[in-house]
Amino acid sequence: MSRIATTFEALKAAGRKALIPFVTAGDPHPAATVDLLLAMAEAGADVIELGVPFSDPMADGPVIQRAGERALKQGIGLRKVLGYVREFRARNDTTPLVLMGYANPVEHYGLEAFVKDASEAGVDGVLIVDYPPEECEEFTARLRAAGMDAIFLLAPTSTEARMEQVGRLASGYVYYVSLKGVTGAGHLDTGAVAAMVPRIRRHVSVPVGVGFGIRDGATARAVAEVSDAVVIGSKLVELLERQPLDNVALTGAAFIREIRAALDKKD
Repeated sequence: MSRIATTFEALKAAGRKALIPFVTAGDPHPAATVDLLLAMAEAGADVIELGVPFSDPMADGPVIQRAGERALKQGIGLRKVLGYVREFRARNDTTPLVLMGYANPVEHYGLEAFVKDASEAGVDGVLIVDYPPEECEEFTARLRAAGMDAIFLLAPTSTEARMEQVGRLASGYVYYVSLKGVTGAGHLDTGAVAAMVPRIRRHVSVPVGVGFGIRDGATARAVAEVSDAVVIGSKLVELLERQPLDNVALTGAAFIREIRAALDKKD
């Protein structure tokens, strides 16, 4: 059983929901990335999505676009991202790490080499935004053979056929993008999320995480009522972007503790 599956099983047994923060590797300071990951895990992050910087992130709003640009200017590419994973894994062997990014850096690296090196580094799952399920069966099979989960996105516009395709290939969890548009955009309609998640579950046997538009404890708690996991990216990246090096991990940990407390609060 993968680290991701083990984590979700333990949370389900405890009656808790997963908190999944997203940060961009190398942002805002490359030297802070590993300490930030460790601090968030210690503060209550159950799974961490680590963004691979890319020059044309079509699904990301201005906050995460800026993070990627800052990281790229500091020379952060996929090879360095895998280095961060290795450093993190040397000090934390339990918290799952998911690489989230786009096809271009992976294909430039080489699919076979990427799968091998990611697995050896300690990556637990991979989410490639622009790999639709019907075009990456071979990639998914390679990930599974190397002990990694293939994470897929679903959206408010996803058809029943697309949900069925994702349900056939996905492992670990699926990420439901709760808003039309880019990351950080719009107002979260928790009623619409509550209506959509059961539809997804008819086709998908793995846990369902919900992201986009979750910015505080209240919205996180509302989403957690109807999902298995809460994914938070833009708000966290926005909080970190102006922090000095020695305050990045502290700021990230404080935010995670706040959201974790909201998710675990008893009525």
